[in-house]
Amino acid sequence: MNFHGTEVRQKAVTLLRNGTRNADVARQFNIPLGTVSYRKHMDRAKRGECPGSHDPKCPRCDRRELDESAYSYLLGLYLGDGHISHYSAHRVPNLMITCAESWPGLMDECEQAMRTVFPDNSVCRVRRTGCRNVKVYSKHLNCLFPQHGPGKKHERSIILAPWQEAIVDAHPWEFVRGLIHSDGCRITNWTEKTVSGERKRYEYPRYFFANKSDDIRKLFTDTLDKVEVEWTTLARGSDPFNISIARKASVALLDTHVGPKF
Repeated sequence: MNFHGTEVRQKAVTLLRNGTRNADVARQFNIPLGTVSYRKHMDRAKRGECPGSHDPKCPRCDRRELDESAYSYLLGLYLGDGHISHYSAHRVPNLMITCAESWPGLMDECEQAMRTVFPDNSVCRVRRTGCRNVKVYSKHLNCLFPQHGPGKKHERSIILAPWQEAIVDAHPWEFVRGLIHSDGCRITNWTEKTVSGERKRYEYPRYFFANKSDDIRKLFTDTLDKVEVEWTTLARGSDPFNISIARKASVALLDTHVGPKF
């Protein structure tokens, strides 16, 4: 249904004015929840019903307390599958993490991390084909994610600021977990061996992390070194984009602290 048509938009706005929940309006007209929230805000602003100035404090600018564990996880998600953009129609930029529909638990954890790091900002999910974009709007995104810049991450330098390094050092497993949840996976490999003349099949778990950015892969492997996880690099063609963790003890550590996506 075309929400941008005048008739449909007016029906939706009327329902919102009468107190119908945003989610119910989105479901009735089969439109993204984020679009409904935006139209409701614009309608309230037009009628002068918006609340006063909303100016959430920033952990960097205002020394607001930051949940470092949640931030370390969210930083990993951002470096893997996230990006920051600022649309001309919006007052502030947004951080968006793309999560596949097949991993609802990951989507929930992503949203919870955003709400914890940005407790005074609204978080929403925008439905797309086969995935949901989990988003938060804040004018302080560049303060918390100084790696943001023009172009793709693998085409520019990605270096953590000293204060980010301190957080990752204090919460390495959360950082590793965020990176694997975004650009990694846990799979079951198999091989065949001949034992006493008989061909047998053996299966074993393995973790992979793949990213085109040399800097991001190094951040990942440096952190694995800190938590004593053994890893190897596997080339895809001539490009070493894949990091593999296959040794039993290292896989057991990742199973304890990361686990498969769900």
